[in-house]
Amino acid sequence: MSEPLAMSHSGFKAYDIRGVMPDEINEELAYRVGRAYAALYHPQTVAVGRDIRLSSEALAAAAIRGLTEGGADVVDIGLCGTEMMYFAVFHGRFSGGIMITASHNPMDNNGMKLVREEGIPISADTGLKDIEALVFSGGFPAAEKKGTVVKEDVMDDYIAHILSYVDTSRMKPLRIAVDAGNGCAGLAFEKLKGHLPFQFEELYMEPDGTFPHGVPNPMLEECRAPLAAKVKETGADMGIAWDGDFDRCFFIDHEGHFVEGYYMVGLLAGYFLRLHPGETIVHDPRCFWNTEDIVARLGGKAAESKGGHAFMKETLRRVHGIYGAEMSAHHFFRDFSYCDSGMIPWLIVAQLVSETGKSLAELVRQREALFPCSGEINLPARDVAKVLRAVEDRYGPEAKAVSHLDGVSLDFGTWRFNLRPSNTEPLIRFNMETRGDRALLEKKKNEVMRFIEEANA
Repeated sequence: MSEPLAMSHSGFKAYDIRGVMPDEINEELAYRVGRAYAALYHPQTVAVGRDIRLSSEALAAAAIRGLTEGGADVVDIGLCGTEMMYFAVFHGRFSGGIMITASHNPMDNNGMKLVREEGIPISADTGLKDIEALVFSGGFPAAEKKGTVVKEDVMDDYIAHILSYVDTSRMKPLRIAVDAGNGCAGLAFEKLKGHLPFQFEELYMEPDGTFPHGVPNPMLEECRAPLAAKVKETGADMGIAWDGDFDRCFFIDHEGHFVEGYYMVGLLAGYFLRLHPGETIVHDPRCFWNTEDIVARLGGKAAESKGGHAFMKETLRRVHGIYGAEMSAHHFFRDFSYCDSGMIPWLIVAQLVSETGKSLAELVRQREALFPCSGEINLPARDVAKVLRAVEDRYGPEAKAVSHLDGVSLDFGTWRFNLRPSNTEPLIRFNMETRGDRALLEKKKNEVMRFIEEANA
């Protein structure tokens, strides 16, 4: 079978498939991915979900056709968030799942996230390259039978599951502002809110694939600004924003300030360790002094993992961690089959605010002072490897410890930083933290960033 001109290898990334429609992602590619999945893994039943993007329904239909022509039965769970696909797979004990989504990417993008049984991700290191090779060879074996398709609504079971992480009887009638960015979070939220005692101020909660208020990417300050304004305008206790497929959530405190994901990791780690003493918490290498300090104080164990959801999930399974998170707002839970959820974290935080009588700002303020951080800064780099070598050559001799688990991490005792390459763009992601010294943070941050700029010249 000849390779269609419309298909491109460039959509195959480290953890998923995504790109611009139709040059990098299209129905032919989605069909072939379905066929390749069926040929390589011989699944009995595969769950397929899709986000609200205008192209998602057609891509899902193509992937389903590929799966069924390859002999797999399909459970079509329809419009949903990525975590609902994960849930469908582990709750239904299916062989795997495919989610059609481009999450927070621009409107003309789409993509596919693939998992095996129990929501175990298929990444470049664990099978995605094999799928890519078969997609472009077109050498699909004939199936003994054609698979079937059934539609299934998993919403009620999913809502019951995520509510099991909290005790709603301990919650107070907080005022919470919410912003789905017209992504799919609104679908789950509409079913969830009736179980909660909160008063909600809703912003852009209607799913709309045209994204009339901009891409649903709360990592961008301009995308968070309307929610911050709504919090201050309404006197809300906090604000919650989700990305397009709502596997991440972001927090605004009652003063309208964004709370860095780093401090949310420590807050949730503390919650789980108070409930389950001695358990293991997994963190990524970007910033972790705050998390390790909280874990040590509460008698838990901390484990470091390379960043990226596939690596985090692999580490969590290996160490049997109860909870793990990346400071980029991916939160993983053992009882959620080690998968990430954007709904569970904010429910826990709302319970903590209710139980303690403290605002979100008060819950993280001390930790922000003890371990100031830069937040993640994206720096352009034409030759990422060259810049990383130059930085290590310059700062490595002074460091007390150097790690290459994920990019390069350098620890100087009172301050440390991590530089890691982006998996998708010619960028270096820079994170720095200090031990209680914000002036040192600003000084060293500016110094290292200047050096990177010179090394990139």
